Amino acid sequence: MKILAVSDQVVDRVYTLANSGHFKGADLLLGCGDLPYTYLEYLLTVLGIPMFYVPGNHDPNFDLHDLRSRAEGGSNLDLKIVQHKNILIGGFGGCIRYRPNGSNQYSQSEAYLRAFQMVPQLLINRIKYRRSMDVLISHSPPFGIHDDTDPAHNGLKALNWLINFARPRYLFHGHTHFYRNNIADHSTDLGPTKIINVYPYRLIETQFDLKDAKP
Repeated sequence: MKILAVSDQVVDRVYTLANSGHFKGADLLLGCGDLPYTYLEYLLTVLGIPMFYVPGNHDPNFDLHDLRSRAEGGSNLDLKIVQHKNILIGGFGGCIRYRPNGSNQYSQSEAYLRAFQMVPQLLINRIKYRRSMDVLISHSPPFGIHDDTDPAHNGLKALNWLINFARPRYLFHGHTHFYRNNIADHSTDLGPTKIINVYPYRLIETQFDLKDAKP
């Protein structure tokens, strides 16, 4: 499966690449937050592939009655898990709280409580499919991995817990706009999970060994 993942910054060149067929063969579009929903909708329209996304801290809080709070044609996966072509994809939006009333911002404790809401889905998947989740998309990075020390860019410890509990094959995230010198390919392995910073966009070819999984 070939995945186009985007986050945080509108890249004018991406408009040209999408129109010229550069992303031809992409099977899935994943949004990791802090992008105008019109940008996601444009890519969705041009590429004609399924799109899943999570909100970032610069995105509006979701409102069922406000079209501006969602990307039309895509699926907001915040705290949800869906099955797409036998691949289980989950989402965890937002980042660490650094403003009292900031949208999609959470304290470390609040983030843990949000992660715990996913446990029933994860346990059902573990029974039904013999695994909890294959791909996790988030806005924030996990704590201590691709994050920073300033208050707005601390990683979420709940994501570390979620990785250890669900053991997804991949975690794609945005939010941090730099790469540490010791991360040559912008990815880090934590147990069986490859954590990839997709800022501002990455085209990733993935492989899933699902031969022992139930359909």
